[in-house]
Amino acid sequence: MTTEGTRVPAPRGDDPLVTAGLEIAMKWGAALGGPEQLKVALGALEPQLKREHQLRLKEIEARRQDAERRARVQRELLQHRFKMASLIIGSLMSVAMLGAGVYVAPRVWWLAMLLCGPSLIAVMKIVVLRRSDRSDMAAVASIAKGITNAAGQGQPPV
Repeated sequence: MTTEGTRVPAPRGDDPLVTAGLEIAMKWGAALGGPEQLKVALGALEPQLKREHQLRLKEIEARRQDAERRARVQRELLQHRFKMASLIIGSLMSVAMLGAGVYVAPRVWWLAMLLCGPSLIAVMKIVVLRRSDRSDMAAVASIAKGITNAAGQGQPPV
């Protein structure tokens, strides 16, 4: 490939992009009248390319911020749904435990105390508030232990 007696070096690896780039450069060089004019033209083009590059960087940053905002909104929505589901499930569990405690109270008083006592509060605290303290668990365990001991003494052997 030659232009006005100047030989273009052969591209390495026969890359079509390199070949096309060299052809464009040769056409520009020929159109402008030589390498000096091409250098001047490229020097004038450089500030425009810098501005376009800065614009692209700002667009990329804006897209990244938008994606982060969307992800944050999605995460907040999922957290809200999770908290509402926990509240509904906790409410249903507490109503079920209270109902079961009232239902079994005439026949098995100790089970009714387990269902309606501190274990109900502990379950609600774990399910709804998503936290459990050692003191809560210790209170539930000690009361459950006391109730089962009293139940063993109060029930006639079968």
